[in-house]
Amino acid sequence: MPVETNDDASEPTVEEILAEVERRRSARRAETARDRPAWERQTARWAGLVGQWFLRHWLAILNLWWFLYVGIPFLAPVLMKANIEGPARLVYLAYQPLCHQLPYRSWYLFGEQPFYSMEELLRRGVAPELLVPHGYIGDSVLGYKVPLCQRDTAIYGTIFLAGVAFALTHRRWRPLPLWAYLLFGVVPVALDGGIQFVSQILVLLFPTAGFVAVESTPLRRVITGALFGLATVWMVYPYVHRATREASGAATKPSP
Repeated sequence: MPVETNDDASEPTVEEILAEVERRRSARRAETARDRPAWERQTARWAGLVGQWFLRHWLAILNLWWFLYVGIPFLAPVLMKANIEGPARLVYLAYQPLCHQLPYRSWYLFGEQPFYSMEELLRRGVAPELLVPHGYIGDSVLGYKVPLCQRDTAIYGTIFLAGVAFALTHRRWRPLPLWAYLLFGVVPVALDGGIQFVSQILVLLFPTAGFVAVESTPLRRVITGALFGLATVWMVYPYVHRATREASGAATKPSP
């Protein structure tokens, strides 16, 4: 005579199996942690605390970074005006790998104008050999150059201001769609800078072909740079906020 068995009582459910697997994994992790040297456990603890701190304060860290990045170059002309040339030239030197610092595409402080074209600088007696990347830095009459070009100042300055706006609005921005980022952020700056670059290359390669070098204007550089900076923050920061919030929640969730 067949013996009846109670399958429900003998077979564990899928949830029970998964819970047991996770329990055993947690036990193994705890045992492994106990076996590690004290200095290694302390290092891991501090790394976790630093990671949690960054997840909570990433926006403030980035805003401070961009404020310093775009603000420090303005110290160079201030220091030059105060006759503190050593530290000023260190700022110019530090930003050389980061920006071309062309004299006719940069801002000037403490001079007759906030910017000068190449022709204006030549008319005012600046030697042609100084009108090169990282060349002429200014004087007491024309003013002293900011070692961050007009377009870069607009890009990074707008990234800082948009980051502050993102914080003040409690990070409630919906991410900018990729098509909008390309159309309003990338295309304008690519066209303005690209046409300028290509036209000048053509003049250099074919000097007798009648090509005319196209030079952008400070206004166009500011507008296109600001659009790129704003669009970048609008597209990237909401995703970073979402990712850090999820990572912070996962890190603080107690293990079963």
